[in-house]
Amino acid sequence: MSSFRHLTPEEIATLSAAGCSAQDWQNVEVSADFDPSRYHYVSFSGHVTLGSTASANFHLDSPIPYKAGISRARLHDVNIGNGVYIADISNYIANVDIADNCFIENVDRISATEGATCGIGTEVSVLNETGGREVPIYPGMSAHIAYLMAIYRHDERLSRSINRLVEVEKHRMSQRRVTIHANALIRNCGTITDVNIGEFAIIEGASLLSNGTIDSCEADPVEVGVGVVAQDFIFASGSKVADGALVLHSYIGQGTHIMRQFSAHDCLFFANCTCENGEAAAVFAGPYTVTMHKSSLLIAGMFSFLNAGSGSNQSNHMYKLGPIHQGIVERGSKTTSDSYILWPAHIGAFSLVMGRHVSHPDTSDLPFSYLIEDHSGAHLVPAANIRSVGTIRDAQKWPKRDRRRDPHKLDFINFNLLSPFTVSKMMRGIRLLDSLEETGGVTSEVYSFQGMTIKASSLRKGRKYYAMGIAKFFGNSVIKRLETAASGRTEELHRLLAPTHNAGEGNWIDVAGLIAPKREIDAIISAIIDGSLNSLTQINARLASLARDYYDMEWTWVASMMEEWWGKPVDQFTREDVLDIVDLWQRAVLDIDNSLLTDARKEFSRVAQIGFGVDDSSRRDIDFDNVRGRFETDPFVEMARRHIIDKSALADDLRSRLNG
Repeated sequence: MSSFRHLTPEEIATLSAAGCSAQDWQNVEVSADFDPSRYHYVSFSGHVTLGSTASANFHLDSPIPYKAGISRARLHDVNIGNGVYIADISNYIANVDIADNCFIENVDRISATEGATCGIGTEVSVLNETGGREVPIYPGMSAHIAYLMAIYRHDERLSRSINRLVEVEKHRMSQRRVTIHANALIRNCGTITDVNIGEFAIIEGASLLSNGTIDSCEADPVEVGVGVVAQDFIFASGSKVADGALVLHSYIGQGTHIMRQFSAHDCLFFANCTCENGEAAAVFAGPYTVTMHKSSLLIAGMFSFLNAGSGSNQSNHMYKLGPIHQGIVERGSKTTSDSYILWPAHIGAFSLVMGRHVSHPDTSDLPFSYLIEDHSGAHLVPAANIRSVGTIRDAQKWPKRDRRRDPHKLDFINFNLLSPFTVSKMMRGIRLLDSLEETGGVTSEVYSFQGMTIKASSLRKGRKYYAMGIAKFFGNSVIKRLETAASGRTEELHRLLAPTHNAGEGNWIDVAGLIAPKREIDAIISAIIDGSLNSLTQINARLASLARDYYDMEWTWVASMMEEWWGKPVDQFTREDVLDIVDLWQRAVLDIDNSLLTDARKEFSRVAQIGFGVDDSSRRDIDFDNVRGRFETDPFVEMARRHIIDKSALADDLRSRLNG
């Protein structure tokens, strides 16, 4: 802001001649180089400061430049920075600080009320619509802190401690004014009340914005589009809310798009979610939750890396005590068209749900499974998704679809398909399948589990595929640790295989995208409760360190599990043990990759060509090839074949060094 002075009599006369008026001209202060010719039909009341309008032009999408200045507006208790353009305000702008280079045109009203919190502290009732898991939102909230607030309600001390930190932030931000930060654009909007607007935000055509924070930044502006209604909200940097979206009591995370009449209430959406056309209620949506169809409803569930098919629905209401039921769908899962899950239920990671499921399945220890319903009932196919080309394609595309451009990323996302989180479940899955076979008898054709049936052939294949996935993961870890090994000498092997981090043993969990040891999360919780971590910033820093140290902690876990998996601890490994692990790893990788190629080939079968060569079936092959391409030249197929070659070469290289 410039230094300000009072208006001169000549300036007052010029303003009056241009249709301007003031409750008291003494309460209007201006910059040293004030140009009264830039003001037309402006009504001033309360205390108003006006910055410089010198040499400030806006070009936007018009060939005619807009010159800084104010016309046709009522201003009450407003501070305006340098180079600001304001025009055609139907009602008024009141109790607002407008920073430099803002553009505001054709808006009904922008105002703040006494004690405005701008959405900070709004309690979002996720998972249980009747309450009990409320998450108070604030700018800069990560998925991981929200997870602790929503899921760890068994620890009242933690809830009180985090809520107290959010209250500190709320009171720090509470005021009777709001700020429109530098370079924001607001055009063709309705009412905007109690909304802090970050720098470089673009708000065009919004119908109503009330009690919120638009946490925009130059590196990653927030966009709010036509017809949007948002109340009690926070929009993080890089988010886009447009096309008539309705957002109530919700947090929209970095890089998340809420568009095309999507409606959400009491929801948390974290990094890179995409939601269009459908509806969400009481949802905790971790990173990369995607729902894009008009007939889809996500309700009372926790999701992440989800792809919801058209007509996907869940129920949280049994018409007894209200909408009190919740569900968990772990990372990487898909729901097919017209799928349905009756909560409560817990779906394991990277699973596919097809059909209607009303028996409250808990497949958390059977990841990568198919849950299928048909006329004969519900069926479970364990581990089928390990060899699905769609699973691998998803794992590859997520990092490439990270829309976040803000250098300060709030969510620490682990994209790994295989990790201590999923591999430990696969190990438990093998034990579970063994138990089912032992209880039902090895001669049984069908086994029962959680109201579903598992064919004997599916059980044995599932056990085989889990073993392959586990061998691939452990082999990957060993080979990575030995990438600098010069020989197979025992002392060198033991040195390279020794853990380098003191954390990692025990159970691992998925904290809304961050995969970490449970013991480390428990340590953070203890530090929050005893006050060692006494700010939200400090908590985020500790969580960031877990993401940064992931691979070192992962190896600590792998080393601790070697005796169970391989039969001896790493400090007793010999060259022969490592060579055997490499052989097992290579077979697993090749088997999985060849299964993926077989699965991919289905997309080029005769059945896939139905609908091609519409008017000349003899040209069907050519039509298909020109539109879809050939199996041999498909990018994914080429990638899978290169992967086979590269991994084989990696195994040969390590064998050569160990034998050298």
